[in-house]
Amino acid sequence: MKNTAILLFCCLTFLSGKAANRQMEQLDRGLVAVKTTDGVFLSWRLLSDEPQNLPFNIYKNGNLLNAKPITETTNWIDKDGTISDEYVVKTAGNTSKAVKPWENPYKIIQLNRPDTIEDYVPNDCSAGDLDGDGDYEIVVKWNARSHDNSHNGPTDNVFLDAYKLDGTQLWRIDLGKNIRAGAHYTQFMVYDLDGDGIAEIACKTAPGTIDGKGKAVVLGNDDPQADYRNENGHILFGPEYLTVFNGTTGAEITTIPYNPPRGNDLKRVWGDDHGNRSDRYLACIAYLDGVHPSLVMCRGYYTRAVLAAYDFKNGKLQERWVYDSGIERDTHHTAFGQGNHSLAVGDVDGDGFDEISYGGAAIDHDGTLLYSTGLGHGDAHHLSDLDPDRPGLEFFQVHETKPNPAGVELRAAGTGELLFGRPTTIDVGRGLAADIDPNHRGFEFWSIASDSVYTIKGEVISTNRPSVNFRIYWDGDLQDELLDGTKISKWNGNGTDLLVDFKQFGAASINGSKQTPNLQADLFGDWREEVILYNRENPSQLMLFTTTIPTAYRLPTLMHDPVYRLSVAWQNVAYNQPPHLGVYIGK
Repeated sequence: MKNTAILLFCCLTFLSGKAANRQMEQLDRGLVAVKTTDGVFLSWRLLSDEPQNLPFNIYKNGNLLNAKPITETTNWIDKDGTISDEYVVKTAGNTSKAVKPWENPYKIIQLNRPDTIEDYVPNDCSAGDLDGDGDYEIVVKWNARSHDNSHNGPTDNVFLDAYKLDGTQLWRIDLGKNIRAGAHYTQFMVYDLDGDGIAEIACKTAPGTIDGKGKAVVLGNDDPQADYRNENGHILFGPEYLTVFNGTTGAEITTIPYNPPRGNDLKRVWGDDHGNRSDRYLACIAYLDGVHPSLVMCRGYYTRAVLAAYDFKNGKLQERWVYDSGIERDTHHTAFGQGNHSLAVGDVDGDGFDEISYGGAAIDHDGTLLYSTGLGHGDAHHLSDLDPDRPGLEFFQVHETKPNPAGVELRAAGTGELLFGRPTTIDVGRGLAADIDPNHRGFEFWSIASDSVYTIKGEVISTNRPSVNFRIYWDGDLQDELLDGTKISKWNGNGTDLLVDFKQFGAASINGSKQTPNLQADLFGDWREEVILYNRENPSQLMLFTTTIPTAYRLPTLMHDPVYRLSVAWQNVAYNQPPHLGVYIGK
């Protein structure tokens, strides 16, 4: 176990200024090898505290492969490689773990499927170093008979499992009968909250929750056997908790009452009496002091919005602040009614501290309102340096509220200044911003409001709209590719070309019509991203895909970019959104 996870960056490719002192993960080399028709493809991590031209040497079965040190890329093809060979990558003072090639373009992670009901399918996943070895482990949420808040009906227990990439199960947490299953309920944060090199897991719990050691999670005289479900399957009364679990064992570390509580008069406080608005939960990790991560748990966005921030120190949660919009509709001076089905985190005002982009509003690092646009709730958004010719970050969002003077909007993330606004009369449920076209500097954006594809300056460059789902780095250039369900496609200037469909290998996406991956993140290898889907023929298996396309570009692991790493942490929240970097890397 490492004594600390503090990494002070010398190579500031991603981190600069005050952000350079942030607590970040200590990752290993992340070497991966995959058998292809061209031989064995290898790729590995460059870390953000390493020189950009750091030389690497590759050894196969103990013998040096490369004639001269590799200083321009972090990938290699061994044309004579076989699945029985063993590889390591070495640099001054550092040798990677030895790996053998995958036989297929994917790795199977065998899961322990809950046997209580056949409907369990692996749902949202997250990643963290749960045992301090420098590798990522995967936390899997299992849902069965899940429901949206607006729907009646019973659900089955939600489970959280932890697995190493070789399929070794570390633990299982049973959230119990008093936690409902669905996209808007269990937002689980996997992150090293206290800087000891091992990630914790934090989520909402209740009487009936059983930790990874088989111990009931309960406060005071609460009854761990109580059943608070009503005849419609909703849970509208009873104790609510927030628990932090040990990442290695799944054991409960600390539990406190969930803040804010639902209260007794749901209709007055939240806007209805059946839990549709009161049970809308979000969560994130944010560096509110600029150095250490804080846990932020949220409730509500259609009406009242409340965010509670905590620091985790010495095994205890310490409240940092609470933001409460109040119950009175004031869309221009509070975050009331401005929340999205997800959120985003980044230093949007350049002060060295993270802010929380909460849909149509932003919450400052000190828990005060930074601004509110008054444009209302939305289903999709994207935070990054979308326009590299403007200082700071930009925020692209589509809105459900209709009619809307800017139902498709681009704004300065730090001030709320409207940079582009398209009036809409429909619920714009999908929108995407991604840097797909090398002929136009900055990102492009589009939505289901029209067939138009816009440059970041608002110029229409095509009326042949591509998929409106996830973006991904896959083929090795500096533009985004598009991930939609099981397909990765490439923009060709006026349409897309299919690069790969993981369905041919038996993979399936999750979350119904949202068609999202279980997880997308830079989990190992070079700076390109991995995709986790599940096996539709065998739902007890995850399928982990990595690219085998060479790239001439060398970048540090994306997981050392603050905006990207925090995007991976909140990716599982409600309506999953793709991760973005906090810097522009396009040509």
